[in-house]
Amino acid sequence: MRRVLGVLVATMAWSGCVLVVGSPLGFMGRDRAPLEEVKIEGEGRDKILLVDVSGIITDMPTQRAFGLVEEDSTVSRVEAELTKAAEDDAVRGVVVHVRSPGGGVTASDDLYRQLKRFRDEEQVPVIAALGGVAASGGYYLACAADRIVAHPTTVTGSIGVIMTSLEIDGLLGKIGVRDATVKAGRLKDAGSPLRRATPEERAILQALVDGMHRRFKDVVRTGRSLDDSRLAEVSDGRVFDADAALRLGLVDEVGDLRAAVEVAKKRAGLERATLVRYRRAGEAADTLHARWQGPADAMPWVSELSLLRAAGPKFMYLWAPTIGD
Repeated sequence: MRRVLGVLVATMAWSGCVLVVGSPLGFMGRDRAPLEEVKIEGEGRDKILLVDVSGIITDMPTQRAFGLVEEDSTVSRVEAELTKAAEDDAVRGVVVHVRSPGGGVTASDDLYRQLKRFRDEEQVPVIAALGGVAASGGYYLACAADRIVAHPTTVTGSIGVIMTSLEIDGLLGKIGVRDATVKAGRLKDAGSPLRRATPEERAILQALVDGMHRRFKDVVRTGRSLDDSRLAEVSDGRVFDADAALRLGLVDEVGDLRAAVEVAKKRAGLERATLVRYRRAGEAADTLHARWQGPADAMPWVSELSLLRAAGPKFMYLWAPTIGD
């Protein structure tokens, strides 16, 4: 079976085929299938929408299986779901299930703004339900919610910023390779791994990271109404378990996903409601804890963290100890 899959992958790669998850046009098409509503449980005309935010938060489509499988970016998927929800007067509340260690600074901020705009314009409660890991950018976007419910086993926090980098000039010297970069602009290659950064360059990059950290802290201060002393206590980059997060004011209560749904119903003034998800063709989304990703999850040959190893520097709201955070 593995050999057959390998031949299939090689054949599609050679022919330039790309499978777009949720595409009605198959391998060659790139148009997205429309979102369809799926009932999870409950009853009644009024609905609570369950939105999934899982994995690394991105603002570009994710490609897996050697680039053969393409999925919505996190930002575009959530935008599509919130747009559909805004067109349905029966949607009386939204629960955002966050199972993410974070991701890109801009992508995390975009999700935060989308959720906040939806909450303000539609005047429906938005509840964040934190899963096993809801840290850094995952927590950032949760601050847009009216209430945050952490699972008893949640790991959250990591209120900080990281820019991963390497200095490999010593290794290159050992094998006879020299940096031959040509530049116009004295600081054009600041942060290059091909040479050691100067104190001036490190100070410039540190100032960028510090500015993004201030933005993160402002989001937490606004969303959680924390004073400066408490904010300083929780924003040094460390993670917290659910009980500590509750004690420090980072979340409002500890409970599972069903508890978060009940909070949404209560804040919407509903005694009963139908819990729904949106899915595209080919996605499994008819259970409470499903993820919206489709066939790509069955072909995990390319890790989500490969996004972080792509060319170019990246500023991240991300908790990923394996890459130095």
